[in-house]
Amino acid sequence: MATISSVTDSQAGPGKQAAEAVVVRFAGDSGDGMQLTGGQFTLSTALAGNDLATFPDFPAEIRAPQGTLFGVSAFQINFGSSEITTAGDAPDVLVAMNPAALKTNIQALKPGGLVIVDTGEFNKRNLEKAKYEADPVEDGSLARWDVLAFDISALTMEAVKPFGLGNKEALRCKNMWTLGLALWMFDRDRQPLVDWLNARFAQHPVLAQANVAALNAGHAYGETAELAGPLRKQHIDPVPAEPGLYRTITGAEAVSLGLVAGAQLADLPMFFGGYPITPASAILHHLVKMKEFGVTTFQAEDEIAAICAAIGASYAGQLGVTSSSGPGLALKGEAMGLAIMTELPLVIVNSQRGGPSTGLPTKTEQSDLYQAVYGRNGDAPLPVIAARSPADAFACAIEACRIATQFMTPVILLTDGYIGNASEPWKVPDPATFTPFPAHFLEGPNGPDETVLPYKRDARGVRPWIRPGTEGLMHRIGGIEKALGSGNIDYSPTAHQAQTDARKARIDGVARTIPAQDVCLGTDGGTLAVVGWGSTFGPIHQAVRRARRRGLDVSHVHVRHVWPLPENLGDLLARFDKVLVPEMNTGQFKTVLRDRFLIDAVPLSKTSGQPFAIAELEEAIGRFFDGIPDNEGGEVPVNDTQLPAPESEQP
Repeated sequence: MATISSVTDSQAGPGKQAAEAVVVRFAGDSGDGMQLTGGQFTLSTALAGNDLATFPDFPAEIRAPQGTLFGVSAFQINFGSSEITTAGDAPDVLVAMNPAALKTNIQALKPGGLVIVDTGEFNKRNLEKAKYEADPVEDGSLARWDVLAFDISALTMEAVKPFGLGNKEALRCKNMWTLGLALWMFDRDRQPLVDWLNARFAQHPVLAQANVAALNAGHAYGETAELAGPLRKQHIDPVPAEPGLYRTITGAEAVSLGLVAGAQLADLPMFFGGYPITPASAILHHLVKMKEFGVTTFQAEDEIAAICAAIGASYAGQLGVTSSSGPGLALKGEAMGLAIMTELPLVIVNSQRGGPSTGLPTKTEQSDLYQAVYGRNGDAPLPVIAARSPADAFACAIEACRIATQFMTPVILLTDGYIGNASEPWKVPDPATFTPFPAHFLEGPNGPDETVLPYKRDARGVRPWIRPGTEGLMHRIGGIEKALGSGNIDYSPTAHQAQTDARKARIDGVARTIPAQDVCLGTDGGTLAVVGWGSTFGPIHQAVRRARRRGLDVSHVHVRHVWPLPENLGDLLARFDKVLVPEMNTGQFKTVLRDRFLIDAVPLSKTSGQPFAIAELEEAIGRFFDGIPDNEGGEVPVNDTQLPAPESEQP
């Protein structure tokens, strides 16, 4: 964490080159520690006061064969002295730890960008694994970029030699050597990383000392090496920010903290039932450390057991929570219907990934929207909320808890692999600013003649929450259709029609408690509205901002409450001539908007497993103003510079 009391513009000192924003990508084998390197560089960047956004990108295989194209892991960070909302389209700097990392990532590097290569890994065997016929460092194929090639492996071995490590352990320090060089390049303080290494390896002081030595050696190389041209120190001024306590946060961390905060605001203990699945597992990992806040965590034997245990906890008077990704949500479908029929509060987190089936476990997508809004048997409506960024996931989790407990309903919170794994700065909120929404339980009979009516509804259509074991309140709820009020089993057409209507009306009523939809950039009418939901916020916002600077009449509308939709959304969108809906699916939210408001929205689809690039959205916006008829929308072409192709497709 970092405390910011004030932010002033600083000037780049002697030997430092000032820049407004920089995109850096670290890439290497899955065993090279690129995610760790990127994470610690992110920490140093946050402590320097820069705004940032990150994008971890790694293979689905637990450990792909070393040195192969399939085994490349990458971590991209965009940081600067102004607002940053995406991880950046193309890197300014690429650190490639082996030939495979170079081959799968070099085409993404900006022309004239800097590539740093570890020549110690560019041996004949590794070049063959990466399907290079010749060494690209020597054959002139990297002429479009500045190349800094030196033997990082040998320099690391020399730095850690005094500690008596074996070759394998010594080479594991390469990522710290590389991190040290990056810290020098961008004028970062090493001490927080030294402290972190000493804490991480507290039980193995020799490893701590070796990694610190590698970190210092990489930093010293930048300071002392007389290198011309490409290697130079760059200074990024802090971003202006409100005073307060800041930290970097991932989407998974934000969801976890938001769920705990939501349970506290509802004055309820929380029960989390989950089953490991990428990319949702991190939520369980974070929550298991929060027992002191009344959180019980349960790793179930399967997805069905996880949600059913959470439903049981809600029946008993706790806030039941479960999480998964698309395949797991499919398995939870019947139990979600049970929670809807019993009208119990339940928060269901879906960290979306590429599908269907196993699909793309470590890649991002927004293709579970239909599943969230419509994907249950029978008429089974429930509210759906979508977080737009890692930090926003905190507030969205609290909102999911509020709706669940106040309307006695399961709620789905949608994030995705990009939000869950990525990180950004987050101003830690003051707990006193949150409005509590304490849950209320029935304490006595609520029917005539001291009877108990578990399905008696209030003015909002909400039934009472009854703790089992409360004296005089014996009752029955379940998945078979019930009579109004009494909850007795009732198969009659009248009962089913009435209860179906009541369940729908209750969820429709949620819309009356959510904020009116606003325009987050632009005007509330005009030529074009770009409508987004979920993690498309960042690239849409930047693309619309750039388009408006060019004088185009375009605005950005971003929807948090996906179902029910804000009551004024239809009227707002009707004030625009055209509506463009970019989504990482084949047009699911576009269909929801057409269905709900009869708006002829134009879809822009991307299903390559990667987030939208700003340039892709700029191009799509431009088509509405180029005078060429019927060329709007469509599908974004696959960009292999953003998503490396499989080995069979590599040139």
